[in-house]
Amino acid sequence: MLRGGALIEISNAEQAKIAEEAGACTITISEPSGRGISRMTDPSLIKEIKRAVSIPIMARARVGHFVEAQILEAIGVDYIDESEVLAIADDQNYINKHNFRCPFVSGSRSLGEALRRIREGAAMIRTQGEILCSGNIAETVKNVRSVMGEIRILNNMDDDEVFAFSKKIAAPYDLVAQTKQMGRLPVVHFAAGGIVTPADAALMMQLGCDGVFVGSEVFDCPDPYKRVRGIIQAVRHYNDPNVLVETSCGLAEAMAGLNLSEDRIERFGG
Repeated sequence: MLRGGALIEISNAEQAKIAEEAGACTITISEPSGRGISRMTDPSLIKEIKRAVSIPIMARARVGHFVEAQILEAIGVDYIDESEVLAIADDQNYINKHNFRCPFVSGSRSLGEALRRIREGAAMIRTQGEILCSGNIAETVKNVRSVMGEIRILNNMDDDEVFAFSKKIAAPYDLVAQTKQMGRLPVVHFAAGGIVTPADAALMMQLGCDGVFVGSEVFDCPDPYKRVRGIIQAVRHYNDPNVLVETSCGLAEAMAGLNLSEDRIERFGG
């Protein structure tokens, strides 16, 4: 249902309306980060946003916190994101997602981790890059390339080698075999972290993702609608350079707050 879409992170009803008008397939609600432990979003904010828009809504629960997930399901969210962006509630066990009717999204940084989350019942995988909202896409590119590279290696393997490979990446054999047969992850696969321009979004799609998560930092600009709309168009037409030229024009001042300062960019080489 979400394949080929952009999922926009919002923190209030006004941003939710902008995302809906721009054509977002789903919105995910995140509260402005305060001090202390970050927990699931306040149910009253979720209810307010549900009343404001008609597109599907995703909300975050802490890793392993199945009671937060029960609350979110009772409110009637469309998707639950078991999110490592929040504080971790249980560092040994993830939520058993088979106990819920609501589809779950889980983060991963490698093929083995993705397949372990799918075994727990995840209906969508989010390959996660950096989570600091700095606009740095390098980590996301690295992790997506790693997952896609492992899938290519798997595709070229002899069936006899799959047992050893599944043991090496600590993933269930049946899901590894299914991934080999399909040539892709068995569920929808999005990328997240540092995706703030139409070009970033198109890069993730061309690397083989089904869609992108866009952080709430895209709203920190004079014309957030233009920026969000541009990213959504880039996801839909990621192989058309002419559309990408159009969607990328005039975003310089919109990006002002998101350019990393020189001293925070790691130098290559050395």
